[in-house]
Amino acid sequence: MSDRKPGAKARKSPCASCPYRQSVASGVWDASEYAKLPEFDGETWEQSPTAFFCHQNNGCVCSGWLGHTDPGQLLGVRIGISTGLLDASCLDYTTDVPLFSSGAEAAAHGMRDYRHPGRKAAETIRKITAKKEKEEQ
Repeated sequence: MSDRKPGAKARKSPCASCPYRQSVASGVWDASEYAKLPEFDGETWEQSPTAFFCHQNNGCVCSGWLGHTDPGQLLGVRIGISTGLLDASCLDYTTDVPLFSSGAEAAAHGMRDYRHPGRKAAETIRKITAKKEKEEQ
């Protein structure tokens, strides 16, 4: 269940499991999630018009998505702010967390071990699954 509300903001830093984070293990997310990332690459007019929300389903905008490039160049940010879905603070978001420079780069990394996730990925998946199960109770 999503708790998205108008005026969504970013977290202070990208989640430990964020697919844009360079330190995240490969193979954490489903292939369909990695396939979404390149849709935000390219010229603004070429991009998906939707906002990209945190995989933790906490109602926050994905901080990795905002931080991997100039947020003002993301079509989803521009539209999200103009419709009230996103808070204007999203335009000024920055982070010191090392992120992949594009959705395609993040997706390639995530898919590398998708079929056979390593120990670090398995532990991250376990934590995410346990959190989601607890929220559903």
